Amino acid sequence: MLKNICYLFFIISFFINAQQPATSSQIISDALNKKAELTQTSLVKNVLFENIGPTIMSGRVVDLAVNPENPTEFYVGYASGGVWHTINNGTTFTPILDASATQNVGDIAVDWKNRTIWVGTGENNSSRSSYAGIGVLKSTDNGKTWQNMGLKDSHHIGRILISPNNPDEVVIGVTGHLYSPNQERGIYKTIDGGKTWSQKLFIDDMSGIIDLQTNPNNFNLMFASSWTKDRKAWNFDGSGNNSAIYKSIDAGDTWTKVSTEESGFPTGNGVGRIGLAIFDDTIIYAVHDSQFRRPSDEKKDNESNILTKDDFKTMSTDTFLKLENKKLNSYLKLNGFQEKYRADNVKQMVRSGNLKPIDLAKYLEDANSRLFDTPVIGTEVYKSTNGGQTWKKTHDGYLDDIYYSYGYYFGHIYVAPNNADNIYIYGVPIVKSKDSGKTFTSISAENVHADHHALWINPKNPNHIINGNDGGVNITYDDGENWIKNNSPSVGQFYAINVDNAEPYNVYGGLQDNGVWVGAHNAPEDKSWHQYGQYPWENIMGGDGMQIQIDSRDNTIVYTGFQFGNYFRLNLETKKQTYIQPKHDLGENPYRFNWQSPILLSPHNQDILYLGGNKLMRSMNQGDDWVAISEDLTNGGKKGNVAYGTLSSISESPFQFGLIYTGSDDGLVYVTKNSGGSWTNISEGLPKDLWVSRIIASEHKKKRVYVTLNGYRWDDFKVYTYMSDDYGETWKNISSNIPSSPVNVIREDPENENVLYLGTDNGAYVSFNQGEHWDVFSNGLPNVAFHDIVIQPKAKHLLLGTHGRSIYKADIKSLQEYSSGIIKNDIKIFEIENLKHSSQWGNSWSKWFDAFEPKLNIPFFSNTSGEKTIKILSEKGVLLNEIKINTDKGFNYATYDLTLTEKGKKALLKENTSIDISKAKNKKYYLPKGKYTIQINSNKALFEVK
Repeated sequence: MLKNICYLFFIISFFINAQQPATSSQIISDALNKKAELTQTSLVKNVLFENIGPTIMSGRVVDLAVNPENPTEFYVGYASGGVWHTINNGTTFTPILDASATQNVGDIAVDWKNRTIWVGTGENNSSRSSYAGIGVLKSTDNGKTWQNMGLKDSHHIGRILISPNNPDEVVIGVTGHLYSPNQERGIYKTIDGGKTWSQKLFIDDMSGIIDLQTNPNNFNLMFASSWTKDRKAWNFDGSGNNSAIYKSIDAGDTWTKVSTEESGFPTGNGVGRIGLAIFDDTIIYAVHDSQFRRPSDEKKDNESNILTKDDFKTMSTDTFLKLENKKLNSYLKLNGFQEKYRADNVKQMVRSGNLKPIDLAKYLEDANSRLFDTPVIGTEVYKSTNGGQTWKKTHDGYLDDIYYSYGYYFGHIYVAPNNADNIYIYGVPIVKSKDSGKTFTSISAENVHADHHALWINPKNPNHIINGNDGGVNITYDDGENWIKNNSPSVGQFYAINVDNAEPYNVYGGLQDNGVWVGAHNAPEDKSWHQYGQYPWENIMGGDGMQIQIDSRDNTIVYTGFQFGNYFRLNLETKKQTYIQPKHDLGENPYRFNWQSPILLSPHNQDILYLGGNKLMRSMNQGDDWVAISEDLTNGGKKGNVAYGTLSSISESPFQFGLIYTGSDDGLVYVTKNSGGSWTNISEGLPKDLWVSRIIASEHKKKRVYVTLNGYRWDDFKVYTYMSDDYGETWKNISSNIPSSPVNVIREDPENENVLYLGTDNGAYVSFNQGEHWDVFSNGLPNVAFHDIVIQPKAKHLLLGTHGRSIYKADIKSLQEYSSGIIKNDIKIFEIENLKHSSQWGNSWSKWFDAFEPKLNIPFFSNTSGEKTIKILSEKGVLLNEIKINTDKGFNYATYDLTLTEKGKKALLKENTSIDISKAKNKKYYLPKGKYTIQINSNKALFEVK
């Protein structure tokens, strides 16, 4: 009996501690329905968000669909920014996926004859921020409405093919889950327009279809490539025994594996991502990200006198001590070793036994080196001239500097429709070949962003090409000699944003592969800058832009950087950049820095800077010198090619210097109350192994702290949000009614301690009661990933940094005034801003331009829905105008154009005989200077026209 009880406890313990499985498609569907319901009843459904850009750097394009009869019309799919439509060759774009439940796109296909659009949701690249989708969407009204056609557990879709002869016949390649196994992978087909699907090819639960192509002149002939991959937060394995090429001759009904050992195409565990291009029934190209190792017997260039990291991995002590100091110093300086490490003292450390030669290699072994130093074959191009029976590599030697070590991020090849010898491949650069892949030349240009993902070649004019990359859309009409840039959509993929205290204040943001930018919050987002030549936002850092801290005493001093903790102190006035990443001591293991390493200026002293690796580092002099004030605050990392076991969030209490919280990517939360003298693990009571996406020390209560955890990297989409009022000793779950979606950020309102803001991978929320209940924002916001939230306290603006639709801004003065007592009132009118009178009201400087018409915003809370009458009264209570509006329960925003009725004008002139009111050019009367009252029911508020 006792033995059975012990076994039962073991089983219970196992399931409690085991990682939760991927969130089911049913839970995700229920969450989307729940969010739609919340949107209808939300108290903040009318809070308007304005997109402030920026646009010029654009965002990651994943696919293009171009009208073959009129190539000035095309659709662009952005990884996490939706689908955009242009009818004027990219001069302007209109978003058409905003009515759907997601903005995450893997592939798009258009039946141009019937104007039906298919979207496979969920990006097919396996990036750190390749968000999952919700299946296949279909629209017959250019995106006004969307219907979910199924495959809801696919998560990521590689390709959609529509039969040119039967629009209801569609074949889809499904990549499947990114971080977990699943069955809904492979090739699916429908013959009834998506009502039902049949799985035509299934490889295994870790291998999906990454590419699927058909002969443009023979829909029966198809080639598909499967891809076996295993992505974890700490490692990415992008190759496997089941990565292969398949062929169908019956429009996808049956499939035969053609990349066999006899075919000449690589097979086995080193086969990585494969892209395909079909010229006709016999000529097929494949581009392969080969993960097979390069031969180890390749001879090193003996003429080189430069030491490399690999030299030290096998170097003996005697050989090391015999190195020329000049040669050794060159290596140390070129690789950024600290000044204290120079030839003489390093040799002395080796002589004494405190150091080994291999330590000079390990010193450089960070996450970047593990990615870029991987000795794999990389990019290869193969060609078949017999319908895929045999394959032959088209080139001699290696195609270096195409994929680097990011082959999983690319993987497409294209053949010109008029010439089987003209092919295009891309990775970081874009290159073309005019000799069937024997030689290649670059067609990248100064206005073409790196990292390419989509290409369209005009079948009627092959010199006309449209390219999609991490920086948007480019068009060429001379086969890549010159390019046009088409970046008007606001689709920036922000990781982090921040603001300063200037007037007007500036907004800063770090973007995926597009650096760090800064611009005034009210900068016009239009084409006027083309005229004077200066876009109002400025790029201040390259790479993948990360977190930003601004010195509150001097906003020209900014701390920011790029991936893996490469941070700088910038002087925006002098343009000086000082590299400030902390360095470990020689002989120690390198610090581990997260892709998005956290950085924080102390609220108590703007010379004190914190930066998180696997330890917390502190600088007392603006990053010039660093000290680790903790031991490892993670679970110690895991073996892999991605930095893991790193700090992901830092927060210091404004109440006490040295009261600091940290969160790690492997689920640990720590606190120190004495500036790092001692640390306490406060993760007990929180879910295990999840990414701590945010830790926030309260601005209102010293003991209060908030934490959010994110299960995205386990395909776990539940909501994990907690607060503590005792320094994290105990935690309260405040996820409440938030629909399932990974949480990225929580932020406390600086004025009202009861108000919290929260961003998930699919929505932004506000709570007026410390998380007991949440209302969803929606007015002006698509269903996109919200990565960061910042509040500008003086302007009372809420800014949302999205990963796909740039930055949104809203006025939150009325939200900050909210209290439970408001609900007891029928109407509560919030503070109304005063206005400065202008003679331009109702007038224009030319008859060819519209008259300027002012407006007054009237914010109010209504406890009931229905029609309300807003009265505008004079100082003595005379009725000047009235507006009837339909209101919702919650926050409402009426607009008054400052006009008087004819009757109101006469009454005001009778009340005040010293004023003059005349018609403006638009035939309207406007309020003169004076004091006025807004009245709704019995509630009143004053404003003044000065």
